[in-house]
Amino acid sequence: MPKTSPSSRRGRLLRRGAALLVLLAVTGYLAVQYVTGGARMPGCAVVSGEGDGTRYEFTPEQAVNAATIAAVGTGRGLPERAVTIALATALQESALRNIGHGDRDSLGLFQQRPSQGWGTEQQIMDPTYAAGAFYEHLVKVPDYTRLPLTQAAQRVQRSGFPEAYAKHEPDAELLAAALTGRAAATLTCDGRPETAPTAGTDRVRAALVRDFGRDALQSAAAEVGGTASPSPAGARSEGGDGRTVVLPVTADGRAGKKRAAGERGWQLAHWAVANASRLHIERVAFAGREWTAGHTDSRWRTSGAQGAPESGSTADAVRITTTR
Repeated sequence: MPKTSPSSRRGRLLRRGAALLVLLAVTGYLAVQYVTGGARMPGCAVVSGEGDGTRYEFTPEQAVNAATIAAVGTGRGLPERAVTIALATALQESALRNIGHGDRDSLGLFQQRPSQGWGTEQQIMDPTYAAGAFYEHLVKVPDYTRLPLTQAAQRVQRSGFPEAYAKHEPDAELLAAALTGRAAATLTCDGRPETAPTAGTDRVRAALVRDFGRDALQSAAAEVGGTASPSPAGARSEGGDGRTVVLPVTADGRAGKKRAAGERGWQLAHWAVANASRLHIERVAFAGREWTAGHTDSRWRTSGAQGAPESGSTADAVRITTTR
């Protein structure tokens, strides 16, 4: 058998090494694209309602968590400033991802620690609970709405990097304006228009109750499906397809915080778009505007009768249509 020269062996090793590096590079690129919501992955974006071109792009996972944080805050009657502080904190602590690790025993969106009395591991890993726990501490900070954001967040978090929250304030303000409903038609996602076995109005209803609470949905007179239901949201059909959740909206004076019907409606509409991939929502319509999953530009378009107020009605309605 002919002997292999040292140079040939080195050549094979170099080729194999080069191939491995290429494989690792490709794997890393795909991982980054997945994590950051790259061009080929479903993504979300929020733009400034002032028309100045300011824009923040994020992933569907981040959108779901941001929408939950905003819903929990407004459900407690808290002002938009509180939601902005919470979003900036979560952006810094976890990049709006519900991670199961961190410094020492820190967990979740806000990196809360079970050993410091924030709750059990299971509770902290529930975004709704975690957001509620953050707000409970925030409202105890005297004049928190007048403090610089980084100071208000630090009073809650006791972070080793107290100035880190400030850099997230512009993005948090964009998100808060959209997810509290103040800025209309400013949040979009690509969404997934395909049908999924677990899609359906029941999942949408359950998610609405989870984030906004039963009382909040009762005040919105949520309806879905075909006939009256014992669920806290009530029920009726639209178009006979059983795929559309109807959320009539009126001015909300709960918890002493007066909110216009349009503001409430856009919060619910943006919440639905943010949850579109997870809940397989195909279309959202409100106030004569409509978002449809799968459009490359994901814009809110002028809709027909479906998105407009019913004739003679004093209240508009958010309509959320699932893939099945």
